[in-house]
Amino acid sequence: MNTRGLLDQLLKSGQELMQNKGLTQQGGGQSSQGSNKGGLDLGSLLSGAGGGALAAGALGLLMGSKKARKVGGKVVAYGGLAALGVLAYKAYGNWQQKQASAPRGEPQTVDRLPPAQAEQHSHAILRAIVAAAKADGHIDDRERQLIDGEIAKLTGDVELQGWLDRELAKPLDPAEVARAATSEEMAAEMYLASLLMVDETNFMERAYLDELARQLSLDAGLKVELEAQAQKALEAVPA
Repeated sequence: MNTRGLLDQLLKSGQELMQNKGLTQQGGGQSSQGSNKGGLDLGSLLSGAGGGALAAGALGLLMGSKKARKVGGKVVAYGGLAALGVLAYKAYGNWQQKQASAPRGEPQTVDRLPPAQAEQHSHAILRAIVAAAKADGHIDDRERQLIDGEIAKLTGDVELQGWLDRELAKPLDPAEVARAATSEEMAAEMYLASLLMVDETNFMERAYLDELARQLSLDAGLKVELEAQAQKALEAVPA
């Protein structure tokens, strides 16, 4: 599966998502796919207007329109997969420097790995993103079908499409998501990617994030560093 390529497209689509006029008031949107109960008018995003727009449409469906309007700036802040890796690297490095124990070596984040390992990290990150998108309960069968359709436009990888559909259909289980992490760096990236997808002011979503951090066995100091890096990136985005 080429998870890495799809994930990079989704993460780079933030500018399209934020600029598109389809992010309308909740409940007011109509699209070429029909009305969306979340209120996201996906007309131009779902019209096949180009790779960036298509990816933004898929990401917008995952986030839900209300959430996309509120926290979509995080998508712009994070940029592509490499940018997410850089943020995780900075957070992990800052945390390491504060540890009393011996240094553990240079963090092996997704931006610093050979292709096979980067694909493994990407797979775990995408799993975390899909799970976090479900934390507010907005993805029902109809949204799943729409997301499946948009993903199919982005990749012809049938195996990846099937895997994503199964991930969307699963009950939300932070413990199961966390089992995909095989290193501290991967756990950090998964938590950072989850921050991208949630509205931290929403009780359910904040509770999910906290439980995910617990299941990932994230050190409290590393969790703070990851959230600080995410906030710095967001503050750097022009208003």
